[in-house]
Amino acid sequence: MSEKVSHPLFARLYPRISAYADAHGSREHRRELLAGARGSVVEIGAGIGTNFRHYPTEVEQVIAVEPEPRLRSLAVRAASTARVPVDVRPGRAERLPLDDASVDVAVASLVLCTIADVPAALAEARRVLKPTGELRFYEHVRAQEPHAYRRQRILNPLWRLLGGGCNVTRDTEAALRTAGFTIETVRRFDFCPGGRPTPASPSIIGTARPTGDG
Repeated sequence: MSEKVSHPLFARLYPRISAYADAHGSREHRRELLAGARGSVVEIGAGIGTNFRHYPTEVEQVIAVEPEPRLRSLAVRAASTARVPVDVRPGRAERLPLDDASVDVAVASLVLCTIADVPAALAEARRVLKPTGELRFYEHVRAQEPHAYRRQRILNPLWRLLGGGCNVTRDTEAALRTAGFTIETVRRFDFCPGGRPTPASPSIIGTARPTGDG
C-alpha cells in the first residue's frame, strides 16, 4: 500500500471549506472533542492541522499523521504555532508509523469517512493505544432517519468524487464496536453550516476505549 494519497483539487479547496465550517460551529466541535486530552496523542489524518490550536497544554506531544502532501505541508505550518509540540509525519491510517501501546489518545477528526480500509485503520488505532488509552472521534456519519439515508446514498457517488473520497454513508459507531471499542460517550447532532443541511450534516462526537485484550 502506498503511503501517499493525492487529491490535488480537494486539497486546494479544503482550507476554504474548513475555514467556513469552523466559522459556523466546527471550531466549538473541535474544542469539545479535545477538551481534557492529556499525555501523548496521535492524530489520524490531521489534514491542514485545524485541530492543533485546540489541544490543551496537558498534552505532551501530538504525532500528526497525514498522507496527502499538500495538506501535510499546511499542517507543518500550523504545527509551528501550536501551543503543544506537534510532529507532522507522512503515513496512512491503515499503517501508523508508531510503536505498539505508545500513545494515550488517538484522535479521528473528520477522517474516517475518507479512509479506504476503516477496519484496518481502527485496528491500528487499537494497536498504538496504551491499554488505558482512549479514541476521540468527531465524524459525519450515516443518517439515522430512512429518508435522509436514502438521500445520502443517492448523492454519495458524486460527493465522494468531489470530496476527496469522503463517504457520507458510513456507520462509524458500528465500525468502532466491530473493531473492539466500547463507546463511552457519544453526542449525535446535525451540523448545518449557514443553516443549510447537506449529506454530511449527521454528525457524532464522542470517546471510545479498547475492549478486552485486543
